[in-house]
Amino acid sequence: MDNKPIVELKNLSKTIKGKKIIHDLNLALYPGQITGFLGPNGAGKTTTIRMMVGLMKPTSGEVFIDGQSVQRHFEEAISKVGVIVENPEMYKYLSGYKNLEHFARMNKNVTKERINEVIRQVGLENRIREKVSTYSLGMRQRLGLAQALLNKPKFLILDEPTNGLDPAGIREFRNYLRKIAEEEGVAVFVSSHLLSEIELMCDRIAVIQNGKLIDMREMKDDEQSHYYIETEQNANITTVFADAGVVFEQHEKGWLIQAEKTKIPAIVQSLVASDINIYEIKPYHKTLEDQFLEMTGGGQIAETNSK
Repeated sequence: MDNKPIVELKNLSKTIKGKKIIHDLNLALYPGQITGFLGPNGAGKTTTIRMMVGLMKPTSGEVFIDGQSVQRHFEEAISKVGVIVENPEMYKYLSGYKNLEHFARMNKNVTKERINEVIRQVGLENRIREKVSTYSLGMRQRLGLAQALLNKPKFLILDEPTNGLDPAGIREFRNYLRKIAEEEGVAVFVSSHLLSEIELMCDRIAVIQNGKLIDMREMKDDEQSHYYIETEQNANITTVFADAGVVFEQHEKGWLIQAEKTKIPAIVQSLVASDINIYEIKPYHKTLEDQFLEMTGGGQIAETNSK
């Protein structure tokens, strides 16, 4: 990963009607990396995104895109940005190609070669000459992605990009997004309330609550030190875990233990020696939903219309 960020939020704050909505947000987004943006309702996700693309002026702080300040050099900074919103607007009576031609005219220096290149990138070669009215939602999303890529952005913002897509469409979109991030070195920022989707799509997540960035974590963190063990009911089981020196808690029908992999055989032997029947043992990974609820104290997952 390139160590130089494409996007930097520096001490970004927003006060509306005397109430501080965003508190000194600092965030860096890197080329080739997909960052998920999560937060409960009213956490400040939409306000943050609006400031990032210059639709709202910060009360204090600054946003830099490829070294240019959005506040002081708006046109230069925003020329590096591509945006995909939920269900992108298209001219349905025109073909996909005509739609891209129309949007290309709004950008300087978008050649026919570039139009054909983005069509290939999103896999629409076979249907691009057909009317958008014949497209599935997944195809329209891919056309929206093609449109956002026309000006070779260094920063791509996606707001609820997979809303309404079926599982096949979501997977397809995710694969194209990953390919574009890696091959083009684009910094991708995804705001979504679909936690399972963020988990599969993103390299890391930023969590915002009450206008503050409360957590930033890599999605590839190894949590193999947690194991789920299901046994028959037995009063001696907690003694076995305590003797093994592991942290344990009840979970569903069994127990979650925090232990090195090398300790597991000895724990199994102790359980067997205590005549405790073991039904299941497996590595346990906390889902993003579990982590999110822990981080936010059970706050509701952000919806598309949060402000």
